[in-house]
Amino acid sequence: MGVADLSIAEIATDYSIPVAKRFSLYNHLLIADKHQKTRLALEAAKAIIFQILSEKYPKATSDLMVATKAT
Repeated sequence: MGVADLSIAEIATDYSIPVAKRFSLYNHLLIADKHQKTRLALEAAKAIIFQILSEKYPKATSDLMVATKAT
């Protein structure tokens, strides 16, 4: 598994996620609590970003899932 060039703090800043929401999200996705500057595993970073986007844009991400399954 690769390492993303993103840290928890960078994702939180990029998507304006408050600290409480951030840790709730990590617990929901079963991602071990890490130091904010730790670089994330690629799959963990993708899961976090997808979850954030699906909450902000539920219609767009559901369309993306349908398109991904069709290909």
